Amino acid sequence: MKKLLLFVAFTISGSFAFAQQIQRFNPDTIRTIVIDSAVDIRSHKLRAQDFIDAVMADTSFYRAFQHMKKYAFTAENRIYTYDKKNKVDGKVYRKLKHSNIAGQHKIEYITRQDSGTVYKKNGKYNLYTVEMFDYIFMNAYNSDFVEGDGLPGEKGKNESYKAKLKTLVFTPGRRVTGIPFIGDKTEIFSRDMQQFYYYEFARGKYLDSIPVYRFKVRCKPSTSDGDTMIKEMTTIFDERTFEILGRYIDLKFSNLFVDFNVQMNIELNNFNGQLLPIKITYQGNWDIPFHKEERASFLIVHKDYKRE
Repeated sequence: MKKLLLFVAFTISGSFAFAQQIQRFNPDTIRTIVIDSAVDIRSHKLRAQDFIDAVMADTSFYRAFQHMKKYAFTAENRIYTYDKKNKVDGKVYRKLKHSNIAGQHKIEYITRQDSGTVYKKNGKYNLYTVEMFDYIFMNAYNSDFVEGDGLPGEKGKNESYKAKLKTLVFTPGRRVTGIPFIGDKTEIFSRDMQQFYYYEFARGKYLDSIPVYRFKVRCKPSTSDGDTMIKEMTTIFDERTFEILGRYIDLKFSNLFVDFNVQMNIELNNFNGQLLPIKITYQGNWDIPFHKEERASFLIVHKDYKRE
């Protein structure tokens, strides 16, 4: 149960936040988008449903991670864990050079630094959310990330959990079956859930030069906390191609079984016609009965992509 619930809050999503909701140290200081103004999408011959359809049909995040296999690049990974007073009590820093020669993936550690309470005595991560971060983003070359038309299928219980996790990461807005208490709350575009949200549109610039639309779905102030889990989902579209360049999700939920507050951000950029990940951030607090409360933040930056 703990693993499945942690799958939900750690991975439901996507990105483009500029100020994390949790008031503590934030490793993400890169401002990549500037909003110019609100926009009447009708004047651009667009409808809200056009944006919803694009969000639901998109596979760009999943394929962006798949396509990393074809490139050499440098990754900088920072992980921070916190005590109950939100003071940093653990740090992980990795600077790595990824390369692929003759189809063989190689990782060269340029810098490797750990401090504080990051690991247990058995060498495993002290927090499960850190373990899941390692599984999804630091192991992007895992055999689970293979070429194909769709997301990997389910093969046994563990593979079923991983399939649910990937659905939450790469295809937000869909119902995820088998998750107690909150499975239907992931369907934010369903007829039942739409009543709880506002849709907002704006134009801006991404990375100083790319014209973009911002499609924000946020909870109405009158909505009860228990009616929704996704408090905001913001998606950034390239205005010229309607490709999705990033997505931000703010998740909050609390009941007798779980209490979490999570924000996550994923950003892509185009390298010679290929979308690839450039930044992933996460801030999250977890509190589950009979388990240690988990507080962590991550920043992962990819740069210097070179086709091999």
